[in-house]
Amino acid sequence: MNIQRIAAFSHGTEGGNPAGVVIADTLPEAADMQRIAAEVGYSETAFATPQGDGFRVRYFAPDMEVPFCGHATIALGAALGAAYGAKSYPLILNEAEITVRAYREGEQWGAELTSPPTSHAAPGRDVLRDVLDLFALTASDLDQSLPPMLVHGGAPHLVVPLASRARLSEIAYDQPTGAAIMRAAGLVTINLIHRDAEGTIHSRNAFAAGGVYEDAATGAAAAALAGWLRDTGRWTAPLSIHQGDDMGVPSRLTTSPLPAKGAGVRVRGLARSI
Repeated sequence: MNIQRIAAFSHGTEGGNPAGVVIADTLPEAADMQRIAAEVGYSETAFATPQGDGFRVRYFAPDMEVPFCGHATIALGAALGAAYGAKSYPLILNEAEITVRAYREGEQWGAELTSPPTSHAAPGRDVLRDVLDLFALTASDLDQSLPPMLVHGGAPHLVVPLASRARLSEIAYDQPTGAAIMRAAGLVTINLIHRDAEGTIHSRNAFAAGGVYEDAATGAAAAALAGWLRDTGRWTAPLSIHQGDDMGVPSRLTTSPLPAKGAGVRVRGLARSI
């Protein structure tokens, strides 16, 4: 079995979030995909097989299957582009159908996905308390203009906006405790962010539920975040998201929300082979 290793949302030829990509004539059994994802060891591995005029896709983290993964979709799009050319590819996921468009930028392949529909809701008080305790955050650490929010754009995430970039860089937590909290609340990631004066979002994404301490670039969380900001009138233009910098793995994501409330969000970035 050919397992490609591709870093998605790279900052040029550096950084990016590694993903495994398997394009096969048929999908392996679920147990085998879970085992392969654990052996690859990246936050997600995408498995794809031709179906109709597109591809059936499933995503596995080391410890669980997830319904949608943005960076693995970008990695898959780049792999499909290298194999079949620059164009759009329909993808059939477990719970949605989306597209990914492969393109060339100089010597690199990139991809742009269109996420599933987005939604948001206020988090439960107990969940928010547990998450703030997990990261040793107090009310004074939070951005008073952006409330913590449950957001969804193919997978559920909790966004916690912080007032200070410095506080974001200090974030640390206990992974087993985080995994228990996230699984009990049904969260895929906890997305801690800071919005700077220029509107750039700086992001750190805890992914303990999937067996990963921190994700270097998270396209699904970026789409869900951009959908929430659009639907509440806070930001409707393209958004630049810087992630992975505090890990030493600089990653760059660009989001462009579709205009309708609740619609999907386009997320694009470059990819590099590892």
